[in-house]
Amino acid sequence: MKKLNTIAITLIIATTLFSCKNENNKADGYGNFEATEITISAENNGKLLIFNAKEGETLEKGEFIGLIDTIPLSLKRNQLVNSKTVISSKSRGVLSQINVLNAQLKTARINKTRVENLFNDNAGTKKQVDDVNGEINIIKQRIRSVESQNAPVVNELKSIDIQIKQIDDQIQKSKIINPVKGTVLVQYAEENEITSFGKPLYKIADLSTMQLRVYVSQTQLSDIKIGQEIIVKIDTKNDMKSYKGTITWIASEAEFTPKIIQTKEERVALVYAIKIDVINDGSLKIGMPAEMWITNNSK
Repeated sequence: MKKLNTIAITLIIATTLFSCKNENNKADGYGNFEATEITISAENNGKLLIFNAKEGETLEKGEFIGLIDTIPLSLKRNQLVNSKTVISSKSRGVLSQINVLNAQLKTARINKTRVENLFNDNAGTKKQVDDVNGEINIIKQRIRSVESQNAPVVNELKSIDIQIKQIDDQIQKSKIINPVKGTVLVQYAEENEITSFGKPLYKIADLSTMQLRVYVSQTQLSDIKIGQEIIVKIDTKNDMKSYKGTITWIASEAEFTPKIIQTKEERVALVYAIKIDVINDGSLKIGMPAEMWITNNSK
């Protein structure tokens, strides 16, 4: 009987020590990796003549990815250019009249100066001054009249210039240029398909640095700060793999634990979300679970 009691006490002590050991080696937080995903959409309508965005492929920022058919836009642009040429020829005739009138106005002003000088020297009459002023006023009226005739032509030319710029912008946007460096996650379109404005073409994300989103309790906030280095661990086949991480964001307000986290009791607790940047060696994937170990407590 005494022997049995001894064995029972030994088992209790061993269990207690084992439990303490697990508690001391418990991670400081759990979460999943995520990345900023960007969906690239078409900015024009037409047929995809070229499209080179394949799933899993890494694209550089500014890289040419594809081209939407621009033939209809080019034809419309040529039509506008021809219209501008025809209208400009009409405008040139009006402008030539204005140039002639401006030359007459210049001559009349020279005569005015000469007549005024003669009048001041008592060598001219007041009628001569009035006549030259009247001539100047008539020329100015003719210029205004011709300019009013030319105004609709000028406005039409301005309208055509604006339309040409709009088409040039559409032609430029028919070129699909990758806006950020990253890996193609999903390909939504294929070459030779008909696409339209706003239709998704592919989804891309920069996977070189992954973000681990972890939820921590209020009591843990005093142990963490932005810029702090911590240890991130993921499961492998035989053991756990460790990475260095840096805390880049801490939520300013608490929230209820997301439903996917742990038990019902833990889901109703208030927690703070944090993000940890981890350099990806190729093993980290979006949605992969991981553990956060505050550096001072990591093993």
